Amino acid sequence: QVQLVESGGGLVQAGGSLRLSCAASGSIFSINAMGWYRQAPGKQRELVAAITSGGRPNYSDSVKGRFTISRDNAQNTVYLQMNSLKPEDTAVYICNAGVVVTHPPSVGYDYWGQGTQVTVSS
Repeated sequence: QVQLVESGGGLVQAGGSLRLSCAASGSIFSINAMGWYRQAPGKQRELVAAITSGGRPNYSDSVKGRFTISRDNAQNTVYLQMNSLKPEDTAVYICNAGVVVTHPPSVGYDYWGQGTQVTVSS
């Protein structure tokens, strides 16, 4: 079994910063892509940022230039540095990871964290 545990959410004023962390633990052989999604009330879950095992990032247009995703492969942890936060960034932020649990043969699953609330006040 694999667990993803997020931390770092909270309440911040517009223009402020927060740093989210997500640590994966359990039966892990390796981790492929890791990412952050968010879901605001009444809206669909959307991809915020993702990063490959090699460190190549990808961002949604709405956060490009403000958010930075990074990972520590030795610690099985992914981070999301959020700067210049806006009220529209308010959402539950959810960590995702593609985990290879055994090899060989290679068997992998998609795992999700419980989410951490980020609230940006105007």
